[in-house]
Amino acid sequence: MGKVAVGAAVICAATVCAAAALLVRHRMRSSGRWATAMAIVKEFEERCATPIGKLKQVADALTVEMHAGLASEGGSKLKMLISYVDNLPTGNEKGLFYALDLGGTNFRVLRVQLGGKDGGIINQEFAEVSIPQDLMVGTSDALFDYIAAELARFVAQEGQDFQLPSGRQRELGFTFSFPVMQNSIDSGTLIKWTKGFSIDDAVGQDVVADLTRALERQGLDMRVSALVNDTVGTLAGGRYSNKDVAAAVILGTGTNAAYVERAHAIPKWHGLLPKSGEMVINMEWGNFRSAHLPLTDYDISLDAESLNPGEQIFEKIISGMYLGEIVRRVLCKIAEEASLFGDTVPPKLRVPFIFRTPHMSAMHEDTSSDLKVVGKKLRDILEIPNTSPKERKLVVQLCNIVATRGARLAAAGILGILKKLGRETSKDGEKQKTVIALDGGLYEHYNEYSKCMENTLRELVGDEVSESIVIEHSNDGSGIGAALLAASHSQYLGLEES
Repeated sequence: MGKVAVGAAVICAATVCAAAALLVRHRMRSSGRWATAMAIVKEFEERCATPIGKLKQVADALTVEMHAGLASEGGSKLKMLISYVDNLPTGNEKGLFYALDLGGTNFRVLRVQLGGKDGGIINQEFAEVSIPQDLMVGTSDALFDYIAAELARFVAQEGQDFQLPSGRQRELGFTFSFPVMQNSIDSGTLIKWTKGFSIDDAVGQDVVADLTRALERQGLDMRVSALVNDTVGTLAGGRYSNKDVAAAVILGTGTNAAYVERAHAIPKWHGLLPKSGEMVINMEWGNFRSAHLPLTDYDISLDAESLNPGEQIFEKIISGMYLGEIVRRVLCKIAEEASLFGDTVPPKLRVPFIFRTPHMSAMHEDTSSDLKVVGKKLRDILEIPNTSPKERKLVVQLCNIVATRGARLAAAGILGILKKLGRETSKDGEKQKTVIALDGGLYEHYNEYSKCMENTLRELVGDEVSESIVIEHSNDGSGIGAALLAASHSQYLGLEES
C-alpha cells in the first residue's frame, strides 16, 4: 500500500511538473511572441519618425519643387497647374448663380443667391442625383444629356426666393473632379476618366463644350462661366468670407492644395498678365515626392501594389484613403511573425483596404478604460474575437504612429507653401494675417489628426509667427465655391457693383 501511495505521489508530482513546464514554456513563447510584436512596432515607429529637422527639410523640398513646377510644364513631380482663376470672390458679388459638382457616382446641382456687399449668401438650395451605371460607360452625349435634363428640372422648380435679373443668362460654375488639361477659365480637355467612368468618346474633348451643347439641346439658356476643381473652389469659398485666405488644402480621401501666386512669378505663363496680378495655382501636391519623406517597407509595398505605382506618394502617406490600410499591413506582419492573434492569421486581416480610416479614427479616439471600441472594431471588421487590453493598446499605438506621421507631414506641406509666399517668418512692423482654408473628411472628422497637424504647424513656425497664421474650416468648395467662382467670373461683372 505504501508503494502504491508513493507511486501515485510520484506520478502526481510528475504531472504537476509537466504542467508547470508547459505553462513556463507557454509563457516564454507568449513573451517571445510579444517581444517580436513590440520589436516590429518599435522599428515601424522609428522609420515613421518626423522630427522638426526632417519636417523642415520636407518643407524646403516642396518649395523647391513648387519653383520647378512653375518654371516649365513637366519640370517637377508637382504639376503646379494654372487654374485661370485670376478673380477670386471679394464678397461684393450679387445675383443668382449655379454650380454643378461632378466627381463620382453622384452629382450635385446648386443655386446660391448672393446679396452683394455685406449681404453674403442670402439663400442656397441643392439637389443630389445618382448616375445610372450604364451612363458611366456609355457615350458623352448620353451622360451630359442626363445631367442637363436634371439641371433643367432643378431650374424649373425654382421658388420665389431666387431671383434672376431680367434679360440675364444663368451662369454656372462646373466642378469636374477628373484629370483635365485646362485651356482657359471656361474650357478644359478631359485627359482620362477615373472612379469607374469609362466614356471613350469624351476623352480628348472639351468638357465645357460637351455640357454646353447638352444644355442647348434641353433649351436651357445657361453659360458655364468657370471650370474648377474642388481645391480651387475651397480657396474661393474661403476668400469670399475672409480676404486673408491665401491657400486651401483638402485632406480627405485624397489630398491637394491650391494657393494664390503673383502672376509674374509664373515663368511658364505666356499669356497677358491678369489685371489682378494674381493667379490661383492648383498644386496637385499629392504627387510630391522627396528623399526626405519617411517611407517604410509597408508604404513601398502599398505603392507597388496600387493602381498608380510611383505616383501620388505624398497622398499615400497623409490622406484618408491610405492611413487605415497602412495600419492593416503592419498588423498583418505582426500576426504573421509574432502570432499576435493566434497561431493562424485572421483571414480578414489579409483583405486589402478592409480597415478604413474612419475605423482607425474611432479606435484612436477610444477613451474607455478597457478600449471597448477597439475590441468591437477588431471583432466586427477583422473578425478577431477576445482581444486582450494589451493587444488593443498595441493597435491604438499603431493608429497613433500612422496618424501622427501623416498629420505632421501635412503641416510640413503647409509650411512649404508659406515659405513660397514668404509668410513663414515675421517681418518687422508687419502684422499680415495668413489664413489657410481647410476642407475634407479626414480634417473634419479625425480630431487627433487635425489637432496634431495644427500643433505641428505652430511648432514649425514658432509662437510669434503662429499668431498670424490661421487655419479655418471652409466647407463645400466643390459646391458653393464653384458658384462663387461663376459669380467672380461673370460676364456681367461690374454691372452689379457699379
